Amino acid sequence: MNGDLVPISPPEARDLHLEAMKDDSAEWTRTSHRSHLRAFVEWCNEEGGIDNMNDLNGRDLYEFRVWRRNGGYSEGQNEEIAPKTLDSALATLRSFLRFCAQIEAVPEELYEKVPLPSLSASEEVSDSTIAPERVPPIIDYLHQYQYASRDHVVWILIWHTGARLGAVRALDLQDCELDGQKKGLNFVHRPPSTPLKNDEKGERFNRISDRVASILQSYIDGPRNQVRDDDNRAPLVTTQHGRVTASCIRDSFYRWTRPCMVGIQCPHDEDPTYCDYTSFQKMSMCPSARSPHDVRKARVTKYRNDGVPRGVVSDRLDASEQVLDKHYDRASKREKADRRWRLLRE
Repeated sequence: MNGDLVPISPPEARDLHLEAMKDDSAEWTRTSHRSHLRAFVEWCNEEGGIDNMNDLNGRDLYEFRVWRRNGGYSEGQNEEIAPKTLDSALATLRSFLRFCAQIEAVPEELYEKVPLPSLSASEEVSDSTIAPERVPPIIDYLHQYQYASRDHVVWILIWHTGARLGAVRALDLQDCELDGQKKGLNFVHRPPSTPLKNDEKGERFNRISDRVASILQSYIDGPRNQVRDDDNRAPLVTTQHGRVTASCIRDSFYRWTRPCMVGIQCPHDEDPTYCDYTSFQKMSMCPSARSPHDVRKARVTKYRNDGVPRGVVSDRLDASEQVLDKHYDRASKREKADRRWRLLRE
């Protein structure tokens, strides 16, 4: 059965797969694959006894599924993972095995033996979100005490445009039109270093207010580092070393969604003097901490509660109306009823 296969170890196959993905996959997709495949390689080494991909079979794949579902991963918590996380991990493994078949490391049909879980409608959608009314006080605090800082800028970019983290990273100085009557930002797909989620289809020009433009100009004239990235481009949002990283942007959201950081009493009855979550290393673990993606969801919910048509929100945020309804609009049943009622009364 394995006579026509070429021996290769799991780590070597993974590295080839990730290298091949550089040709046609976005950075965040490679990051996700790298994370999930780290768990698979660990299982091969520690549990499965697999040192040659040629030896992998359907029973091994089922045993990996059970191990992964039960939290068997050194970076996990040794407890069952969410069905959506398991589905993502196994979908990544399928993709990896299809690549392995192309390089003659496994049989062509092996990927079909990866058992995917059946997800309910609720399990397909992340519960993590932030109430829209929590965001303006955070931005007001940054406006007063961190004006035109990098954190202030990434917050207003995501809140006022609804852009994804990757789209904010991708902005160059030349993409900013901050003078004149029609100020705005031009989101451009520039792979492989700064791709947009939906490639060229995600390119768009979004208008911004005079206030947002003024903050951006103050940042450019002030604390922004005058640096170039590895492609000799001038990023809008920078660090001392070049274009801001995705983790740096995430950290700014974890940092400021902790209530104690903006002068709000801790809703978890913790004393900030002694709370572990006040440290940089653990700030993302604060029960109130939220990601940029959660703030993007809040932006959608706010737009829809304010009566902005679904199609307008779809175009501005580069997401289909179906995706907006399923994954982004986190309004309650009563909020949605209020929207319908406003239209019915007109």
